[in-house]
Amino acid sequence: MAKTVMVVDDSSSVRQVVSIALKGAGYEVIEACDGKDALNKLSGQKIHLMISDVNMPNMDGITFVKEVKKLANYKFTPIIMLTTESQEARKQEGQAAGAKAWVVKPFQPAQMLAAVSKLILP
Repeated sequence: MAKTVMVVDDSSSVRQVVSIALKGAGYEVIEACDGKDALNKLSGQKIHLMISDVNMPNMDGITFVKEVKKLANYKFTPIIMLTTESQEARKQEGQAAGAKAWVVKPFQPAQMLAAVSKLILP
């Protein structure tokens, strides 16, 4: 059965690029346009990994990570932050919230898929 990845980004073009790369590698993809939208789409189904932007309207990525970690079904779901932010303080904030990896945009799909495959256990 295919592994499911949730992609959370307010840029539809970024969601599209990430989705195409993931689907091409055999993953199922659920897309959300911000943290609130993503939380609304978490209905208890198994999600193996989440990829989230940091700067989004309604709910930013760091807040989203903190909220996800409060949910029993998703407490241990690995989260990759995919963002233009590269400051060490932001990375530490993301890590403290529970993010497992930090990928800076612009990114190569192969680089992102390598991070995904390290975090999704077979």
